[in-house]
Amino acid sequence: MKNLGRYILAFLSCLLLDGVFFCMAYNVHHYSFILEEKNFTRLCVEKPILTVNGIFPGPTIHVRKGDRAYVNVHNHADYGVTIHWHGVKQPRNPWSDGPEYITQCPIKPGKNFTYEVIFSDEEGTLWWHAHSDWTRATVHGAIVIYPDVGVMPNYTYDAEEVIILGDWYKENLTALVDYAASVGVDPVPSDSYTINGQPGFPNNCSNETTYALTVQEGNTYLLRIVSAVMNTEMFFGIAEHNLTVIGQDGAYVSKFNTSYIMITPGQTMDVLFTADKSLGNNYYMAAFPFSDSDAPFDQANTSALVVYDTSTTPSASITPFPHLPLPNDSNAAISFTSQINNADTINLDAKFDERIIITVSANQLPCDLDECDGPRGNRLSTSLNNVSYVSTSVDILQAYTSGMSIYGELPHDPPYPGTNWTDISPSDAPSYIFPSQATKILTIDFGKSIEIVYQGTSIGNPENHPLHLHGYSFYVVGTASGNFTEEAYQKHLNLENPPKVNTIGVPKNGWIAIRFVADNPGVWFMHCHFERHVTLGMATALIVTEGENADEKMLPRPTGLPECSA
Repeated sequence: MKNLGRYILAFLSCLLLDGVFFCMAYNVHHYSFILEEKNFTRLCVEKPILTVNGIFPGPTIHVRKGDRAYVNVHNHADYGVTIHWHGVKQPRNPWSDGPEYITQCPIKPGKNFTYEVIFSDEEGTLWWHAHSDWTRATVHGAIVIYPDVGVMPNYTYDAEEVIILGDWYKENLTALVDYAASVGVDPVPSDSYTINGQPGFPNNCSNETTYALTVQEGNTYLLRIVSAVMNTEMFFGIAEHNLTVIGQDGAYVSKFNTSYIMITPGQTMDVLFTADKSLGNNYYMAAFPFSDSDAPFDQANTSALVVYDTSTTPSASITPFPHLPLPNDSNAAISFTSQINNADTINLDAKFDERIIITVSANQLPCDLDECDGPRGNRLSTSLNNVSYVSTSVDILQAYTSGMSIYGELPHDPPYPGTNWTDISPSDAPSYIFPSQATKILTIDFGKSIEIVYQGTSIGNPENHPLHLHGYSFYVVGTASGNFTEEAYQKHLNLENPPKVNTIGVPKNGWIAIRFVADNPGVWFMHCHFERHVTLGMATALIVTEGENADEKMLPRPTGLPECSA
């Protein structure tokens, strides 16, 4: 495997416990991220974008399981930025998790901050991205986590490639977001999607710059696929090639074959394919949008080329696009996700300590401006348990550790008991459509076994919502359409081999149940990974209290944390 020469030094620590030496060894890596604006040309237009080290997408971080990375982020932009290490649990270390005004304040222009990224049981592919405003549109990159030295996974491959799905906006994205906020609507959709930073065919001015993956006939390739797309789920496939899914979100899944995948913003997937077709041909890999919503979305396609080594130019014979599902094909999306199970037999305990039920809704708020362009003259909003999250000027972690009272407790159950959340009639909607606005979080005692049931609702504009929880991976123990009931839960319960992920799609007008043990103390953000929805309030934070033992408490506050004051 390539790029393993990045190790800077090795760390070895040994403890004497009960007369026995226990040693922990991990490699330490050092990276420098320079955040600065650079001009890029896409879709016939040149524009400046915020980049890391001058490239788009940004650099890939390579580590082994259990390693540690120190990333010194230098902010040369003219606004504050933070970086999040998506899917890295950061045990006891929320200080370096990164979400703006949750665990830190932004790194100010001209300043720098070194993140300590602590890896634990993750293995496979994760990613990093900016976590302030909409800067993750261009500030993102992959994290490749290899197994321990000498440990071989249960699959083989000849080479690997990172494939990052993203978006491209012709206009200044900050201006688009600011304008949308001023009139109470969603920002306009992107102008194209990208594969490794390139829109590809059939987008304007894109054929000559289309990303190409050169393959050798007969070799097997591991694609490390990251969805950095801002607001749309995607179907992905390679023309005339089968795919084998082996991992998701830094964990292994039970291998299965498919002609396409469906991936939500925030998710990663490890996929194998074998170059078993004719020499002299090129084959398109492509990504099409999936949207089960009535909201506008970018309906463009993006593509790249799989080039067999005897094909010397992209003008060689090209097979048509892969046959991917239509953008509104919910059955195809469900058919794919229903095949994902854990690679191992887990056999979770049927009992848990606390169940939290959270409704996930698109809402509206009364217009507090002269004029709003949302439905019925209102402005758009989103909520969890009918509370639309309000950001603070001091981060929640600082407030929690210093005893500042700037937040309340999010209800652990939805309002209006007995409601069928997937069958709310228009005449009932006014009772549900306006959420409260507040900074509310969930407090969870250390060590508890927690089950969260996310319930999609028919309020406003129902659709699938990708929910991401920082600081944890969790098991998906059940999902179905309709209103959550105990009968439906028992019917769809999977405790034997539930997939272990960090980002899941809450189905349109349906529910999904997840499990985890609250063994990582700190403040951890939980939010929709549609950027338009988290901006509108579909978010909260989990405060997991500290345990009694030293290894059940947060690590000490690091020096150099960005200041919150102006």
